[in-house]
Amino acid sequence: MKPRLRAPKRVVLSGGTARFHILTLTASWLVLACGSATTGPPPPPPPPPPPPGAEVALETVASGLDRPVYLTTPVGDPRMFVVEQSGRIKIIDAGGAVLGTPFLNLSSSVSGGNEQGLLGLAFHPSYVTNGLFFVSYTASNGDSVIERYAVSGDPDVANAAAATEILRVDQPFINHNGGQILFGPDGMLYVFLGDGGSGGDPLNSGQDRGTLLGSILRLDIDGTLPYEIPGDNPFVGMAGMRGEIWAYGVRNPWRSAFDTVSGTLFVADVGQQDVEEVNAVPASQAGVNYGWNTMEGSRCFNAGSCDQTGLTLPVTEYTHGPGCSITGGVVYRGSVQSLSGHYLYSDFCSGFLRSLRFVGGEATEETDWDVGDLGAVSSFGVDSAGEVYILDLSGRVRRLVSP
Repeated sequence: MKPRLRAPKRVVLSGGTARFHILTLTASWLVLACGSATTGPPPPPPPPPPPPGAEVALETVASGLDRPVYLTTPVGDPRMFVVEQSGRIKIIDAGGAVLGTPFLNLSSSVSGGNEQGLLGLAFHPSYVTNGLFFVSYTASNGDSVIERYAVSGDPDVANAAAATEILRVDQPFINHNGGQILFGPDGMLYVFLGDGGSGGDPLNSGQDRGTLLGSILRLDIDGTLPYEIPGDNPFVGMAGMRGEIWAYGVRNPWRSAFDTVSGTLFVADVGQQDVEEVNAVPASQAGVNYGWNTMEGSRCFNAGSCDQTGLTLPVTEYTHGPGCSITGGVVYRGSVQSLSGHYLYSDFCSGFLRSLRFVGGEATEETDWDVGDLGAVSSFGVDSAGEVYILDLSGRVRRLVSP
């Protein structure tokens, strides 16, 4: 059937903060927007349930937050810091109370709604001594911005006047911002940027190493401000390529994590047409090409060009039958023994809890955990004791515990 063209209209989400499209409201839009995707292999079956005796439960630790999208904490700190998409960072203290005064309030600087907003927070590995932390947000003009801040004399309040802009990236569209920032095992700051938006990567950002979009950046923020490019980044000094790039070929990486034991980098990338994917590589592996927009997961996305030479394909994936937009998680290293060593992830629409172990370069022990519908899962988080939390856009923060 030939697509019927209509004037573009903004439509709120299919897939939460991780998946928003400017689209025309026609039944045939996906074919038009995404390009012709070749027919791939049949969808994989869902993971099996956990073995008898391996159970997990949820415990609510906070509620009433405003669209929480991330949780983290400085090394050794009993408090938890929750990022609200609207622009505030809230503290859950050691007793489980949400403090009334935000740690930092950037609501006047942050663009709101859908995939935009305050999206990331990373504490410097030496926060206990230098008090520095970094935030990632979309500015009022749509740019992706990374800023450095410092804590004030009050440990529960940041010094809002101490902002230093580290990086600003122009965003051509309002979706696919990525937004995660993480410190790696090497002490470098990793910045996860989507392909710039629209549908099907019309600017070919995913495969263009001359733009920062569609890439994972690796920055040294302990040298000359705003940052230095590490000399061992894979494309340093190469003509037409940005030296900041560590890996590329991502569409909209919505939540990534380093395993604190193995150092493996897990990247969950939101799909375009039908495939949601989990990628896993050693933290030290530079120059990885995750394949977008040549591939969507393990399927050819662009029928006219599907050369897979040099591509790193996902370790697991699922289709839009059981989901619509992946929410990446973390490798569990907390007190629930049945989860130990499992990489956890969810889906914004389906609200499942799934896991895998990454062993010998392959996904093993893929499991579907029976915890009921988790709701619109926006993120996972980890506290200083290694316990894992699940956040959803209704405002809840829940901890994974033994039943």
